[in-house]
Amino acid sequence: MTVILLSSVSMYAQHRVGSITLQPKAGLNIADITSSDDDIRVGAVTGAEFEFQLTDIFSISAGTLYSQQGVKHAKLDYLNIPLLANVYVAPGLAVKLGLQPAFNINDDDYNGVNSVDLSIPVGLSYEINNFVLDARYNFGVTKIIDNFDSKHSVFQFTLGYKIKLK
Repeated sequence: MTVILLSSVSMYAQHRVGSITLQPKAGLNIADITSSDDDIRVGAVTGAEFEFQLTDIFSISAGTLYSQQGVKHAKLDYLNIPLLANVYVAPGLAVKLGLQPAFNINDDDYNGVNSVDLSIPVGLSYEINNFVLDARYNFGVTKIIDNFDSKHSVFQFTLGYKIKLK
């Protein structure tokens, strides 16, 4: 049964093995801080990701995203560097998991905020005609401020377009 499932999944790759794509993207964050009583922050996310197709069903991607996070009264902006493993489980549908280091670009506004953050992005994407809808949840791993048990919690929704480079 496992062999049948894996062989059928191999038909689902969107791009040829060895291909490289660039995906500019933009979207919306719904951000919170785990121990905060403040309201969520709705903000923008924009940037680009590269994807390298390793096998018929598996690829890796990396990118840089400007991401508005934090909460309503503590607006923190980051350059996120998502590093993801992507598994294509159905035509156009990929499950994503990885690590995301991030660098705070407005920490001068808030004393004590760490300049580096780490999260675990988990998500799904669906590609049709090179357009990609992506939904992720970024689990904060590191504390935003050393003395408080507060971490980022971010739902992220983007629309991108894959451009074949190789």
